[in-house]
Amino acid sequence: MSEDWDTKLVIGQKRQVAKVTKKDSDLNGTLLVPRTASPLTARRVGAVVGTDKKITAGSNKAHQGTDHQRIAKLDRDNEVAPPPKIAPSVGRAMGKARMDLKLSQKDVAQQINEKPSVLQDYESGKAVPNPQILGKLERVLKVKLRGANIGEPLGGPKKS
Repeated sequence: MSEDWDTKLVIGQKRQVAKVTKKDSDLNGTLLVPRTASPLTARRVGAVVGTDKKITAGSNKAHQGTDHQRIAKLDRDNEVAPPPKIAPSVGRAMGKARMDLKLSQKDVAQQINEKPSVLQDYESGKAVPNPQILGKLERVLKVKLRGANIGEPLGGPKKS
């Protein structure tokens, strides 16, 4: 029991571990190696010196090789086809029906809660067809815009 009182207990002191250094400034502060010393000198003293090779050192980023050219060519070859645009006959049918009802593109766009530019794209054939918008347009213009018989007036609800 008296032996426990005689032992020395040190709190807060870290165990010394070999430090991996990469710069001369790290070596100088911890091991008291002269500033002009080389990493070889530091190794003699007992420090572990990190020697990582820089992969991109001294290379021109613009001319790294032809790998990027091959990858770009593969990307061009595997491109997905753009989605189909709306048929010109649908655009003509929309324009004709709108004129028959004496409505402007702005009026029709307000009725279907869309921007006038969306309606312009549909009439010019630049838009990608959206079934919801086509359904709204069919309801407002009272003309069939999907499937067969595009441009014919919509029939009323089916009677059974």
